[in-house]
Amino acid sequence: MKETLDESMGVQPERLKNLFKNLVNIYSPTGKEGEIIKYAEKYLKNQNLPVRKQEVDDNRFNLIVLPETRDEIALCFVGHLDTVTAHDLDDYGFREEGDMAFGLGTADMKAGCAAMMEAFAVLAERGENFPPVGLALVVDEEEDNKGIKTLVNEYSCPWAIVGEPTGLVPCLGHYGYLEIMLRTQGKRAHSAMPELGKNAIENMLKLLLQVTEYISSKAHGLVYNIRELSGFPGGFVVPDSCEAWIDLHLPPNSRIDMLKTEFERLLEVARENITSLDVQLRFEDTYSGYQISQERPLVKKLKEVYREMSIPWEPHDFRSHSDGNVLWSAGVDPIILGPGRLETAHTAEESVSFDQVLEAAQLYLNFALSL
Repeated sequence: MKETLDESMGVQPERLKNLFKNLVNIYSPTGKEGEIIKYAEKYLKNQNLPVRKQEVDDNRFNLIVLPETRDEIALCFVGHLDTVTAHDLDDYGFREEGDMAFGLGTADMKAGCAAMMEAFAVLAERGENFPPVGLALVVDEEEDNKGIKTLVNEYSCPWAIVGEPTGLVPCLGHYGYLEIMLRTQGKRAHSAMPELGKNAIENMLKLLLQVTEYISSKAHGLVYNIRELSGFPGGFVVPDSCEAWIDLHLPPNSRIDMLKTEFERLLEVARENITSLDVQLRFEDTYSGYQISQERPLVKKLKEVYREMSIPWEPHDFRSHSDGNVLWSAGVDPIILGPGRLETAHTAEESVSFDQVLEAAQLYLNFALSL
């Protein structure tokens, strides 16, 4: 990135790095976001930004910044401050190796949050008419999306930028999401006499083999993950119950209703092929994907900002679940765009290039000013 980008509109690299470091060093797994919300609220107020707290539950809040001089906004920058739980509670904090910053939440998505907060700090410092943009820092994205669901119940705007890690590639398409629960039933017996029982885990493994073969054979780009597999009861017995939870990510234009139908048919076939299979199927969280046209006026504005900053314009699809799915279902058009790489998120070696965080802050700022 050209050095002039840092200086031309007021983005301050040292301030941004300190903010980013402090955010990463505050442990904020889903459900325990209290400390980081307090820090972010104080920080934004110190930048003379009008901050509102929106209650999500008894102990958690979203933070919302809206220009006091405007009744409506054209775009909201959205970031979540919660993370997954740490792989190592003794070693989750911020550390640097050259340009790379490591630590829990660096990519997903405290880098994006820090870049947005820096952009808004610069907007506040300009002392001119605030552009028609807002900022929402929400909680609970990694679990039940309670933060964003609470946000859209009270506030609305036509567009959003969600700062998930995309390597600054603008994602105009978003995968859909379907959560599946499978439960097999068996017959309990003493572990030393398994022939007297019916092992629910064993039948589940046979079923999952058919399920994964089916998904892998599909040509329409399904992405699956067996997230959890549990047998009940524990102890020295043949388990009589087993649950499996599967995450399915579907390309933007997939028909979720058709996929549900195919899964139901698959289980009918499995009951015929697996002896004494007793299985239940339940579809849990369901979110459709979407695709935003490059011909939309606001997208064209974003493309022009990319051109001015000499950043390649190569729109892509975001293949994970995010707050963008919830925003879309609420009538908001979300573009997923942030620093970092999705493939490092939720891993022990999560990281992001600080130069990219800096570039993200300038990109967010320039886009806000273009509106």
